[in-house]
Amino acid sequence: MLLALFFLVGQLVFDYIKKPELEVSFFDVGQGDAIFIESKDGTQILIDGGPPNKILPQLGSKMRFFDRFIDVVALTHPHADHVSGLIEVLERYNVGMIIESGVDYHTAEAKIFESLIAEKKLKKVTVDHPINLNFANGAALKFIYPEESFSGMTLKNVHDSALVSELDFEDKKILLMSDAEKNLEKRLVAEGRVGDVDVLKTGHHGSKTSSNDFFLRVTKPEYAIISSGARNRYGHPAPEVLSRLAAAGAKIFRTDLDGTITLEIRDGNLIWKK
Repeated sequence: MLLALFFLVGQLVFDYIKKPELEVSFFDVGQGDAIFIESKDGTQILIDGGPPNKILPQLGSKMRFFDRFIDVVALTHPHADHVSGLIEVLERYNVGMIIESGVDYHTAEAKIFESLIAEKKLKKVTVDHPINLNFANGAALKFIYPEESFSGMTLKNVHDSALVSELDFEDKKILLMSDAEKNLEKRLVAEGRVGDVDVLKTGHHGSKTSSNDFFLRVTKPEYAIISSGARNRYGHPAPEVLSRLAAAGAKIFRTDLDGTITLEIRDGNLIWKK
């Protein structure tokens, strides 16, 4: 028993030493989004959960079997390919805080998610102005949109309420666009809310309505992540988006081709793993 405990403690210490200061995993959840952020101090943030029956194995590949706590779960918007997996997460894990836009969406998945938050009495933060979530040696997850309240509102296009965030660490910037489309890209550019970034998680799974030329001229990403499913019925990513990203000089990673994509930040360097 003591020998087993010794080896377990040794393994934990070794794993801690080799862990990067910050790791971001763009999970392969098929046609959907799920992004897992983990810092060396143990902070864990999950943004979206993808469609049903995809997220739990992905989390299991990153979290130890005895780790049943996630500090922050953020729902960018309540479409099924973002919220369904989060229902499974709330059923299996303890969660410190929920972050969302508060927009109303009349689907079973959205209602179940909100009912679980109420049932478990989870702390919920509704983004209606820019919010910074600071953690781990100067890392910051900055929610730059919405800048107005969508609580209880029903929108014709729920993408217009999507949480847009920027992860900043060691002078590296990762812009996470959820399913933001052209209208929201225009607004972010016009209001000066976005600028030069290192990594762009493209909006709306590489849809032709997102990652427009005017937006890429401002953000100038060196790398672009497209989260989409193989053989999806939407034709994501659109050929014109791939062309626009290539013309902007971005190296493209795709979950439908590359699987889960992991980015480590070590000593100010970006290290990619697939």
